[in-house]
Amino acid sequence: MKTQPGEPYPLGATWNGIGVNFAIFSEHAEKVELCLFDSASSKKESQRIPLLERTDMAWHVFVPDILPGQLYGYRVHGPYKPQEGHRFNPHKVMLDPYAKAIGRNIQWAPEMFGYKIGDPKQDLSFDERDNAEFAPLAVVVDPAFTWGVDRSPKIPWNKSIIYEMHPKGFTQLHLDVPEPLRGTYAGLSTQPVIRYLKELGITAVELMPVYQHSNDQHLVEKGLSNYWGYNTYAFFAPEIGYDGRGGGPENVVRDFKRMVRTLHAEDIEVILDVVYNHTAEGNHLGPTISLKGIDNQAYYRVMADNPRYYMDYTGCGNTLNMRHPRVLQFIMDSLRYWVTEMHVDGFRFDLASALARELHEVDKLGAFFDIIHQDPVLSQVKLIAEPWDLGEGGYQVGNFPIGWTEWNGKYRDTVRRFWKGDGGVTSELATRLAGSSDLYERNGRRPYASINFVTCHDGFTLQDLVSYNSKHNEANGENNQDGSDNNISWNGGAEGPTDDPVIKTLRERQKRNFIATLLLSQGVPMIRGGDELSQTQDGNNNAYCQDNPISWIHWDLNSEQKKFLEFVKQIIQIRHQQPVLQRHTFFQGRSLRGKDVKDITFLDPSGNEMTDQSWAADFVRCLGIRLAGDMIEEQDEKGNRIVGDTLLILLNGHFEAIQFTLPALPPYQSWQLLLDTSEVAMRPHPIRRGVRFELKGRSTALFRARRDSERRGSSRSNG
Repeated sequence: MKTQPGEPYPLGATWNGIGVNFAIFSEHAEKVELCLFDSASSKKESQRIPLLERTDMAWHVFVPDILPGQLYGYRVHGPYKPQEGHRFNPHKVMLDPYAKAIGRNIQWAPEMFGYKIGDPKQDLSFDERDNAEFAPLAVVVDPAFTWGVDRSPKIPWNKSIIYEMHPKGFTQLHLDVPEPLRGTYAGLSTQPVIRYLKELGITAVELMPVYQHSNDQHLVEKGLSNYWGYNTYAFFAPEIGYDGRGGGPENVVRDFKRMVRTLHAEDIEVILDVVYNHTAEGNHLGPTISLKGIDNQAYYRVMADNPRYYMDYTGCGNTLNMRHPRVLQFIMDSLRYWVTEMHVDGFRFDLASALARELHEVDKLGAFFDIIHQDPVLSQVKLIAEPWDLGEGGYQVGNFPIGWTEWNGKYRDTVRRFWKGDGGVTSELATRLAGSSDLYERNGRRPYASINFVTCHDGFTLQDLVSYNSKHNEANGENNQDGSDNNISWNGGAEGPTDDPVIKTLRERQKRNFIATLLLSQGVPMIRGGDELSQTQDGNNNAYCQDNPISWIHWDLNSEQKKFLEFVKQIIQIRHQQPVLQRHTFFQGRSLRGKDVKDITFLDPSGNEMTDQSWAADFVRCLGIRLAGDMIEEQDEKGNRIVGDTLLILLNGHFEAIQFTLPALPPYQSWQLLLDTSEVAMRPHPIRRGVRFELKGRSTALFRARRDSERRGSSRSNG
């Protein structure tokens, strides 16, 4: 086959209409061969083409007449010396790190390992068996797509409500979605899904990993799979398992783009949960799929004193080498691709602290953050950090730089402890509800730096949080040893499902408390997809391997579940309507513009401001919060000052009712009760002046200050 030298940039396979340019980085390789395959069932490549040109450590060649749809891989020659950090093995076909689509997934076999499985020397042995029959293959794609007038909704952070969902599990059991499209990208584009998301009121979907991932061999052998997808091995390619039209790998790319375009048309943003801290190749005994056999020492953090082994800050066997400029380029190229070519609106970075480890300690001023901040594309999208990893000093909540938001684990734990009935957390609860200024204000960040959540994919569902005291992960096949034991959950008096009407009533009230607290807090609320539908995983708090009805969302709701769904919609609507819940800036705890009241006031049941003694008491489990809606020092997009309602939030984590004296209002105003979680459903109604409100045990109440003129106007219109 005739070839031309080609270009070293861009990396990957680039079709220009007359042929394909192939380019791959390897600093330590001695020889690179391009392998072309005729079909996904091929047991051997049909052609090998040497990449004779090498520029700035990038090997490249241009091959005329190759068309989109061509399957390919690489054989990379070099030393196999694990003790020196090198794991080259030309008997293994390597996946292009820049593959835009996957034409064949991994097929597990001993040949997928660079060493001889079962050899006493383990990875120090060298395996000469060929893996061409089993290796994952990349496919050349045509990037052309008609986006039309697609644009990012660019929802302001303070107005955002994030909905975390699994791209398959959300529609797999949805009867209104055409059966061939269930569990796919295309399924998320259907009208029943769009209509549901719009009626719910969320502004962004946060999709759990959509990059091509590996189903770990040990899971496959047990009849399970890596359902969550946190085991990436192709960082430019959408997961082919979510193909709903059977059109092959190129159609998967188009389906993903159609999904984004459809959601954007409904003003819903698309945020991707991404994993750049590790890859599916695991530790020194893991398979050789891509980076390990292309240039192990460049791509991975290996131990300085023994390069055979990896630095593992992730608990997954390896950590990408963020100190290498080509690895940083690889990650940035991947992120920019998903923004510019796939039109996504932001990213949530799994175990983000691992990305900041340039030496050993986490460095929030590391090169990764520097590059993100100066990038004209990536600096303008939504950036969310999971601010911890498994290494020493990895818990970094509140320590990420300006421009980043964070999953606020302290918010989750505090809210859970309060509604569980633990004492001594009321003071911290107040801080969390007000936007966690202790974590974010000192370095110039805003309340929306806090991504507030009570539940997420990792851990109990909301239904299980109020139904189980302990995890029940037996279905995972690990003797219930996996998953966290620190759930801060309470079952209400019985473990798991029960017919006891008292316990069932309590659980429903607790669910309403959690959702109300989440949506009434400053910061950005994130709802775990399925919680509003009362989804249970039968107490499994680590359902990462359950690609089955344990994890899939069930849409056949009973009357109780339907009522809870309506409550969630109601509280989301209230949040959208109330500017005081969407503040750009932190409360100051003082009067503004000569007003007699503070912008935020914390109250005890007497209606008076909390004292130092009240905050310090371990037995305090009740709190009132008055938010002055007319003291918002913010402007809308036209420069008009934002004025909203003054709200009063009452929370009672105690099991007994408390008589709460409502704070006084000006003569022309009165309190209107908007919701009370002790009631399954209710309509707003006024509260007479001077009345002490009975705040039921374990309940939340929300009031707004209503002008009496509203009341008279309402009476006239109703007359």
